[in-house]
Amino acid sequence: MIDFNLSFPLSVQNGGVFISRGVGIHPERTLTSWEVIFVEKGTLTIQEDHKVFEVGAGESLVLYPQRRHRGVGVFPPDLKFYWVHFDVHDVPASVGLPQAKISLPQHSKVPDPEQVITLFRQFLTEQENITRSCALELLLLLILQKISLTAPARDAQTRSGIALAWRAQQCIRTQYHQAISTSSLAQNLHCSADYLGRVYRRVFHLTITDAIHRQRVVAAQKLLLSDSLALVEVAARCGFQDVGYFRQIFRKQTGLTPAAWQRRYCKEHINSD
Repeated sequence: MIDFNLSFPLSVQNGGVFISRGVGIHPERTLTSWEVIFVEKGTLTIQEDHKVFEVGAGESLVLYPQRRHRGVGVFPPDLKFYWVHFDVHDVPASVGLPQAKISLPQHSKVPDPEQVITLFRQFLTEQENITRSCALELLLLLILQKISLTAPARDAQTRSGIALAWRAQQCIRTQYHQAISTSSLAQNLHCSADYLGRVYRRVFHLTITDAIHRQRVVAAQKLLLSDSLALVEVAARCGFQDVGYFRQIFRKQTGLTPAAWQRRYCKEHINSD
């Protein structure tokens, strides 16, 4: 019998697989652990603090500890994803372990999704064993290593498309309160609307229309913190000409009506002097 002393820079809490029935929404919570998610089918839309991610099939997402995250909208019926909660530990250099490092993108397309799915399935099988072993940490390290692999170098056309998508994103951030659309952005950026829509979705994993709506809703949330503005004025300042449509989009993005959101998040200050 030969004994080996194994130390890992991380420890697994638990993992699982989620298969949607087309109902429910991802809970809102703040975890003390890290979480890695890999989507096998469908699209998972999740918000971490103020950033929204649309994680499609074959893509991974890493959620940070001590950050608030929640689902955006109801789970789509075709959604299936794997998840693992884990802790990361500092390993002092004095321990003498190899100082290998994994550079993990927060949201990325996995080069070989089938291998990652196989590893997650092995992880879940090992998790069912009564006796806890280091196999879970080994499998998680393999999963993270597969996710960390970079895609092949982008060619000049791809880099040009990425730059165009970011220019469109900048326009959305600064012009959301105006009457903008995919067509108007394409005209200003001197390209076709179809091409702009495709490269934007490839880079940001959502449509330009959805991006405009989300930017407008974020702006509306800031205005709603003050109850001095009428709802119709809030809608108009954020680029919505119809207050009913504004309510519809706001509820789709946040899960709440503007009035309900205002009641939940606005603090009433009472002057007792």
